[in-house]
Amino acid sequence: MSQDPLGPGEQSWEALLRSMLGEQGAQEAIAAMRAAGIDPSAMAQAAGLPSGGAELSVMLNQIQQMMASGEDGPLNWTLARNVSAQLVAQQGDPTVSAAHAGEVTTALQTAELWLDAATDMAPPVGQRHAWSRADWVEHTLPTWRRLMEPVAASMVAAMQQVIADQHDMLASHPLAGQLGDPAALLNKLGGAVMGMQMGHTVGTLAGEVFGTTDTGLPLAPAGTMALLPHNVAAFSEGLDVPEAEVRLFLAVREAAHARLFAHAPWLGPRLLGAVEAYAAEIAIDTDAIEEAVRDLDIGDPEALRSALAGGVFAVSHTEAQRAALQRLETMLALVEGWVEEVTAAAVAPHLPDAVALREMMRRRRAAGGPAESTFASLVGLELRPRRLREAATLWAEVARQRGTTARDDLWSHPDLMPTAADLDKPANFVAARDEAAAHEDEVDAALAELFRAAAADEAAAAADADADDGDDSDGDESDDSDEGEDPHGGNGKRAPER
Repeated sequence: MSQDPLGPGEQSWEALLRSMLGEQGAQEAIAAMRAAGIDPSAMAQAAGLPSGGAELSVMLNQIQQMMASGEDGPLNWTLARNVSAQLVAQQGDPTVSAAHAGEVTTALQTAELWLDAATDMAPPVGQRHAWSRADWVEHTLPTWRRLMEPVAASMVAAMQQVIADQHDMLASHPLAGQLGDPAALLNKLGGAVMGMQMGHTVGTLAGEVFGTTDTGLPLAPAGTMALLPHNVAAFSEGLDVPEAEVRLFLAVREAAHARLFAHAPWLGPRLLGAVEAYAAEIAIDTDAIEEAVRDLDIGDPEALRSALAGGVFAVSHTEAQRAALQRLETMLALVEGWVEEVTAAAVAPHLPDAVALREMMRRRRAAGGPAESTFASLVGLELRPRRLREAATLWAEVARQRGTTARDDLWSHPDLMPTAADLDKPANFVAARDEAAAHEDEVDAALAELFRAAAADEAAAAADADADDGDDSDGDESDDSDEGEDPHGGNGKRAPER
């Protein structure tokens, strides 16, 4: 019997490779690993997996599933869904019990009652849910797909250009014969890497979010309201606030977001469109990709995903990106500022720790978390409302000076919304709008006077023209009379003189 090239105690790895790749393929893979100085535990560690035959089986199965999935797009969404599900399972995802579901339903129903006193916006038509982390992943993935495919397209194109230089090495890779045509592997590798990266991001977010709008973006279908009871409970631990109070506060925030997006149907598409516009022009740092993949095993998407996690997006922004980024940051701040103000007004009579909870949420949004950092490295974009305090001040001033109805009416059309310049001096927003409206009234009055004068001039000119036409008509009749009948009974021609 031939000597085990993996070394004593690691026959299970050789048996696993033989079962996966066949006798010849296993021997080639083992020889290649040994020649490269790689042992099974190091290979597992490089792939982000603990040492062991079962873990290697998972990795090889994922690669084979990737090649057999038939997905040729820039982002392998089957892989993204699987990775996020695995990460959620690793983090722990307790089943949502009937008791938890009842607590969430009661909290959301109570939130609706409290919000009725704080805003004229009607509650949306939709369902209220208590979701597990896996539920959140499944319901938000369609929106993530819309947001991420422009990013993935740019990323994969750049990565394929860099990796194309390694085509000869790819063709001779020990796994190439088992995984199919080298060109096909090259095309699918980029989509797999982005799929794994997206899966890690969404799976991590699932462990942190409270509902459907924590990022400020409407990730769930319109009208949907949901809380993740286990995330709410985990967040409440260590706080000097009862869990029931925290749940109610977060339920009011969730319901306020839902009312806003239902009242302003243009808002959700506008926010998602700003992210898409930004992502479509992302510049890829090909030097960073080349550095990341230079010494990596091209058959190991997980190792490549880890290497690219540090970010490969260019720091510089195009003019279009800067404009999209400013629109996005302004809109996120306005959304979060409105939700914060309405939530504060709704919970103030009911929750003793309302002020503390409000400030706690501000700090949480400002600091971000691991998932927001991952998303920033993935698309080069931080979903943080940087001007939240200014936006909250602006909405508070509008409500104080004009009332909540006038405040909420500003969401009826995008042209009425405050701008980034308005956030520079939020306390002066109402006075500035009144001054602008007064100026517009003056301009309108002046234009109306000009139009009135022009209409009067046109009417006078038309009257003069009619008068001239009347004079010409009289002259013609007199001329015709000369050619009419002779007053003495003739035919109108003068008789010859005798």
